[in-house]
Amino acid sequence: MNMSSTSNLEAALGGIDKQFRDRIVKSYLDLRAGYATGQYDAAGLRAGVFAEAVVRFIEQELTGSHTPFGTSLHNFSDLCRSFEKIDKLKGPESLRIIVPRALLFVYTLRNKRGIGHIGGDIEANQIDATTCLRTADWCVCELIRIFHKIPLEDAQLILDAISVRQIPLIWSVGIKRRVLNTSYTYPDKVLLLLHGSEESAVPIEELADWIEHPRISDFRSKVLASLHKKRLIEWDRETETVEISPLGIKLVEDTILKK
Repeated sequence: MNMSSTSNLEAALGGIDKQFRDRIVKSYLDLRAGYATGQYDAAGLRAGVFAEAVVRFIEQELTGSHTPFGTSLHNFSDLCRSFEKIDKLKGPESLRIIVPRALLFVYTLRNKRGIGHIGGDIEANQIDATTCLRTADWCVCELIRIFHKIPLEDAQLILDAISVRQIPLIWSVGIKRRVLNTSYTYPDKVLLLLHGSEESAVPIEELADWIEHPRISDFRSKVLASLHKKRLIEWDRETETVEISPLGIKLVEDTILKK
């Protein structure tokens, strides 16, 4: 089962009101997409958006009202801790205590560790983002377990699929970057690498080396020229660099990551 599928996840969370479900699903899949393409700082920030969406849903479920979307959650930690004081008849222990504690951990990691930070002795963005993703996976599993409106067997399949460890699509090894899924075409690999690049513009020779294209002339004429013509990338022939366009970003997130 392809857990990138929005429809599968929406069906599994069918017991959650649409205004919350839509935001939970989008923020969760955005988090997974950022992680898959090696955008660890973006993944960490998206984990915070996911945590805020789920907390608002829990707030509504347990109290009958919620902090409106678009309004800041002034004290996230106090709100999460307040759920523990709510009568146990208002909701299961997982919703009152365990999930809020998990979300608070993610939110604290995002804020206090400063995902996307610069400096320090060790680059921690990847392990921080991995921790955020796995915690979000667990939270989604719990929400499916509690609120699923599909047959129990189908819910279990989705739980099992989410629980499988996600391997990033892009691997940084030394100064090189590799797309680990070798079934992608050269154009797909180019877009994935540009989408996940920390630099907005990437040198052409470096990009050709990363995807191990056998001939630089063919790479220019057959891969880059086509992507440029479709406005998926901007190929600057003076600087010999390439940058992904908004259309390219959309193609990666809506199509390539779901293959």
